[in-house]
Amino acid sequence: MSSNTSPELAAPSPVKAGDAFPEGVKFSSEIIRHSYVPYTPENESITSCGIPQEYNASQEFANKKVVLFAVPGAFTPGCSVRHLPGFIDHLSEIKSKGVDLVVVIAFNDAWVMSAWAKANGIKDEILFMTDTDARFSKNIGWTKGDRTGRYAMIVDHGKITYAQNEPGGDVTVSGAEAVLKEL
Repeated sequence: MSSNTSPELAAPSPVKAGDAFPEGVKFSSEIIRHSYVPYTPENESITSCGIPQEYNASQEFANKKVVLFAVPGAFTPGCSVRHLPGFIDHLSEIKSKGVDLVVVIAFNDAWVMSAWAKANGIKDEILFMTDTDARFSKNIGWTKGDRTGRYAMIVDHGKITYAQNEPGGDVTVSGAEAVLKEL
């Protein structure tokens, strides 16, 4: 297992409440496969690219309360119309429940995810990260074909307290309203 990638598992095992968040999960710059572009005033314009950065999720989530949700793709109707807006609309309520970070991951590269954040008026209130090869999603057994699945989890100081994968094509158990009920 490389130190710059999510752990490779022999057979994916879906995560569940009570599990520890997996060790070694990094959204890193290895071939720009797993990364994010942090907001800076210099790259505020949707046409500014920014530089993808590694994000060590296992380390960062260890001492924080985190809501992580995943979508199959940025700028797609289901993700842009039905999934992301709920988290934007309920962000202050989510944060009022002691949540330190809200993170969205998708199959797209870091620049697309950065542009999706900018198109939705988000600076650093929600972190938009990439799971380009769906490596993390594959490792937890939640994909939609070759893409990142549609799911949500709450990680409280390294322990998963809520984890749900959408059973169908709609946004039910992974939406902001469902997550809020579990906070």
